[in-house]
Amino acid sequence: MNTPVARFATVILDADSTLSSIEGIDWLAAQRGPSVELEVQQSTDAAMRGEITLESVYGLRLQKVQPSQRDLLALGDAYCATVAPDAARVLEAGRAAGVRWIIVSGGLRPALLPLAALLGVPVHDVHGVEVAIAPNGTYAGFDETSPLTRQGGKPMLVRSLGALAGPTLAVGDGQTDAELRDVVDAFWAFTGFVARPSVVQRADRVITSFRELGDALGL
Repeated sequence: MNTPVARFATVILDADSTLSSIEGIDWLAAQRGPSVELEVQQSTDAAMRGEITLESVYGLRLQKVQPSQRDLLALGDAYCATVAPDAARVLEAGRAAGVRWIIVSGGLRPALLPLAALLGVPVHDVHGVEVAIAPNGTYAGFDETSPLTRQGGKPMLVRSLGALAGPTLAVGDGQTDAELRDVVDAFWAFTGFVARPSVVQRADRVITSFRELGDALGL
């Protein structure tokens, strides 16, 4: 049987509410109690809808949550436990068809790595925000120079990767993912966990599941 050839050679994937059903920062905030959870959740949703800039809330959310080393490990487990249905199968089929999967997320990279490992995405293709942890395991800040902490950061990060094999596709649920439309050949909105009208309006196509994504890619 012939190996299928995918429609896109490179696929850039968001993590939160795309590869996993959770928003990592919201999950961490939930561990701090209802009031912190609500405040952080509202900020996250407003930023993902494009109503406020990501940089206006990124550091403030982390200051509220202050994730420790233990928290990051627990979040990594939560990502793996809430992986999108069919994601592992589709990514495996894509690799067999020559697809390079790249995770580009505003999430915390240490917690994203277990999810990437589960899905077979190599470490060098996992891009998130690094976190500083003090010797005693407590939160000590984040990489404030990361483009992924601000509006327009995902396109900047993707440009920094150099020439990617094409055609290129970006898939995600948020406004920061839709911004990638300017640096890839196509942007598809993923609505399997949350649908944001402002993101859908900018998309070339809407995908509701990884099974649908696999079918659309010819896998």
